[in-house]
Amino acid sequence: MGKKVLVVTGGGDCPGLNAVIRAIVKRSAQEKDCEVIGSIESYNGILVDPMEVVVLNEYAVAGIHVRGGTIIGTTNKGGPFAWPVQNEDGSWSAVDRSQELLQRIQNLSIDAVISIGGDGSQKISQKLFEMGCNIIGVPKTIDNDLSATDFTFGFRTAVQIATESVDKLVTTAESHNRIMIMEVMGRQAGWIALHSAIAGGAEVCLIPEIPYDIDKVMEKINSRFSNGKGFVVIVVAEGAKPKGGTVTGTISREAGYENIRLGGVAYKLKQEIKDKGCEASSRVTVLGHLQRGGIPIAIDRLLATQFGVKAFEMVLEEDFGKMVSARHPNIVSVPLEEATKHYNFIGKDSNLLKTARGIGMCLGD
Repeated sequence: MGKKVLVVTGGGDCPGLNAVIRAIVKRSAQEKDCEVIGSIESYNGILVDPMEVVVLNEYAVAGIHVRGGTIIGTTNKGGPFAWPVQNEDGSWSAVDRSQELLQRIQNLSIDAVISIGGDGSQKISQKLFEMGCNIIGVPKTIDNDLSATDFTFGFRTAVQIATESVDKLVTTAESHNRIMIMEVMGRQAGWIALHSAIAGGAEVCLIPEIPYDIDKVMEKINSRFSNGKGFVVIVVAEGAKPKGGTVTGTISREAGYENIRLGGVAYKLKQEIKDKGCEASSRVTVLGHLQRGGIPIAIDRLLATQFGVKAFEMVLEEDFGKMVSARHPNIVSVPLEEATKHYNFIGKDSNLLKTARGIGMCLGD
């Protein structure tokens, strides 16, 4: 018997989303009478009037595995449990439209929902599952911060982009005897920063898990300069903070956006170094959304395709309330509740930290 599946992509975009969508559609084509539709901008497409949904057939997904972003759009604002509504005075409030969402899904004769998203998206998936929705999660985040899977697709593409940027900064830093500070994404976990710092040969890496001591950073900088000659490359995650300090960011005024908008820690670090009497010239590079865009590298396309095929097979098996997970060498399913219970921080006993320390990298502690 055929299945009608709704696909949504939520949260921030990342390389590999289209490869997942394509794999879901191509796997569904192997069955009889199966149909896949996509909701534009996560669940927004179902909740707006008129609905914004598209048919996802093999023609629609042909060749999209090499494209960044997502052909059905995404959003990290609001959601079915906190739908932003503007009041008469111009202020915004949130209303719960989850029950209405489920009714609309039922009206469309949807048999199952595949939600491709990160930690926040999968927490929404768990809530919808508890309300009776036949839902399956696919883990997506460049931050690699979901603990129930070895890796999330998009992460290694982001690391590749960041590493290539470090490579370029090394040459200009050396040419001008400068300190180059590069800020990368990583709200609560420093996976991108640490991977790219090690791969690119940075001297200092500051991550959210280890509040940094500016004096330790200065010790490393001073050890790299002699008679004004030398250079240092510093990679810092956007969520890094000094000992006893707080993260650097601003409160967003965008309706439905709940998180503090991080950014600026690299400039803060530059000023801290200057205040400590550092005479070397320093420059800041903020990669920002460059890490999210562009063509996914081969390994992310592969993982995304594996996730998409597994997700549709879980639909056929009616294995709902679960999330696809990579557990080398297998692709398995884990309960959504388990998948979102623990954040994937870099642990103090991480082999990656041991490697960084082993090559003399300063981690600010």
